[in-house]
Parts: sequence; structure tokens; C-alpha cells
Amino acid sequence: MRKTPSLAVVAGAAVLVTLAACDSKSDTGAAAGGPIKVSASDTACEVSATTANAGNVTFEITNKGTKVTEFYLYAEGDRIMGEVENIAPGLNRRLIVEVAEAGKYQTACKPGMAGNGIRGDFTVTGGVAKQNDTNAQKAEATKSYASYVANNTAALQDETVKFAGLVKAGKVDEAKAAYARTRVYYERIEPVAEKFGDLDPAIDVREADLEPNQQFTGFHRLEKDLFKTGLQPDSAQIADKLVTDVKDLVAKTKTLELSALDLANGAKGLLDEVATGKITGEEEAFSHTDLWDFQANVDGSKGAITSLRPILQAKDPALVSTLDKEFANVQGLLAKQRAGDGFKLYTELSQDQVKEFASAVDALSEPLSKVAEVVSQ
Repeated sequence: MRKTPSLAVVAGAAVLVTLAACDSKSDTGAAAGGPIKVSASDTACEVSATTANAGNVTFEITNKGTKVTEFYLYAEGDRIMGEVENIAPGLNRRLIVEVAEAGKYQTACKPGMAGNGIRGDFTVTGGVAKQNDTNAQKAEATKSYASYVANNTAALQDETVKFAGLVKAGKVDEAKAAYARTRVYYERIEPVAEKFGDLDPAIDVREADLEPNQQFTGFHRLEKDLFKTGLQPDSAQIADKLVTDVKDLVAKTKTLELSALDLANGAKGLLDEVATGKITGEEEAFSHTDLWDFQANVDGSKGAITSLRPILQAKDPALVSTLDKEFANVQGLLAKQRAGDGFKLYTELSQDQVKEFASAVDALSEPLSKVAEVVSQ
């Protein structure tokens, strides 16, 4: 779920400036004339072209505002076709997304990374075969990742049913123990969940991110009930709704067709999730089990990269080596914070340890940002 801007974004500014310079070249899969320029500010989202031919569409986003922003391309029903987060003031980010079907879409900038965003209509014309249909390596990559998603969503459904049952039975201590390990399966595949309109907010919204008149539901509402306020009169209803929403998510993922670019963007998106919620300790405000989520996001990102590995190895073996090195570095830091079969509470970390994590995430984020461009070639 979208989070508030993090200190890690600021701490990683120097890395992202370097990345922006490296990403300045045009991409042949974009609209005629090169990448579509997006000028984002605190009050506007100016897109240099509002139409593009079907295929790979490239957006280059510049944040000219004072707030950290995000950029999205939506299909009907607010289905996310592609997104890029954590665009700090003054920085540039690139988004490459495969849009194979003609139709009406929307662009959106989200200053402050909140709300529905500043939206504009965007039209895709023509139609092309999806790259996965014509490229055996990409087809195999998406097939591999689909299995990863299926395994994790099946486990998510099973564990959520158990977790909800504990809540409804009033078994608070057991429910607390089950909370973090249940969420692991969601955090691994969150970029997939975010493609389904209101399901991600229903399942995973934080109290701090609630929109006016939005009901507080999902995991974090039950987290508050279990770890702060005590179970409430409607906790059982919230638990039932969570099970229903998770089952709906599982059913929808079975028919979702992902592209290799979805995998690349999702791998980066999961690291953005770490930077915006886990590094700051904002994700699990009541349970402080952020390191469980941190590990799950890293697992999910690595799962996507593993599926793409044959493609990346063939096109840019040096990038694969860098990714392996930086994933190992992050994993090594997480291993130091193990406690039993889980992790220490985030509140037990020192500021130096938090800074070390932020630096490691920034170092991994940079090569991950290059994956989409390699895959799109």
C-alpha cells in the first residue's frame, strides 16, 4: 500500500541523481519522437503527449515540486499498468510499461504520494502482440513468476483464514503471533495486488493513509486492535471482510496476464515499498514487525529477478552480478536482526542500524532501476 515519504528517499538522493543521469537516453519502444516527458509539481502533472502507439511506452518524469511524488499509468477500473514511486524533488525517474491494447487510460502524478493524484486522459492506439507471445524467454519468465505468485497467494489465503479465526475466537496472543507471518505472503506479491483497484487499500491500508470517509479495514486495522486498543466490537467483522478480500484477490490473480516489464517494475516497486515504509518503521506502527515485511519485500523482488535472470544474463551479465552482490548485502544485514524464526522488533534497532539498512536499500535500488530498460530491449 502507498506510504508517506521516507527519510530513506532523502538519504538516497545522491544515488538517485546518479541514476537519473544514467537513464537519460531515449527508448525506441516509446511514443514517436522518444520518451514522453512528465513535469510533476505539487499542483500539476504536465504530460508532453497524451497519445501513444501500442507497445512499450516510456515516460520520463521530473519532479519540479517540493514534495516526493509518484507517477502512474492506469487502465479502466484503476488497474495499474505501471508505476514509479519515490521521485524526490528535483529528481528524474523513468517508467517503461508494455501496453499491448488500444484504449483509454489515465496518467496520474501523486504529490506527497497520497490521494487519487492529478489525473489526465491518455489514449493508446493500434495494437501489438504482447512481447511474451513472441519471445520465448519472456514467456518463460512470466510463467515462472506466475507460479511464484500462485504459491504465495495460496499460502496467503490459508494463513489469513487461520489468522481471522484466531481473531474471531478472541485468542489475542495467538493472533499476535500469527500476524507477521501471515502478512509475509502479501508483502511478497504486493505489486500484483496493487493492480486490482480498491483491493490493496481494503487489505493493506495504513491508518495514517486513510482518505476522508474511508473505512479502516484489513490487516492494519486488526494490527491496531491486537497490539494497541484491544479487540473491538467489530473486529470479527473486519476479520471476515479481510478473508473475503483476500479470496477475491487470489481469484483475480489467477486470470492476470503479466508481462516481463511488469516483473521488472514490480521488483523495483518492492524496494520502493521498503524505502517508504519499512526503513522508517511506519508500516507496522502498532506491532513493529516491519523487518518481517522488509524480508518479504526483498524476497518478492528477488523472485521477480530470478524469473528474469536468463534474459538479464544474456543481455547484461554485469548487471546480474551487481544485483547478486547488492541482494546479498541486504540479506546479510537482515540476517543479523533474526530472532528465533522471525526478527527483532523494529523499535529495537539503533539509528546507525537503520542508516545502514537505508544505504543498502539505495545501493540495491540503483541496479534494479535499470532492469526494465534491459528487459524492454
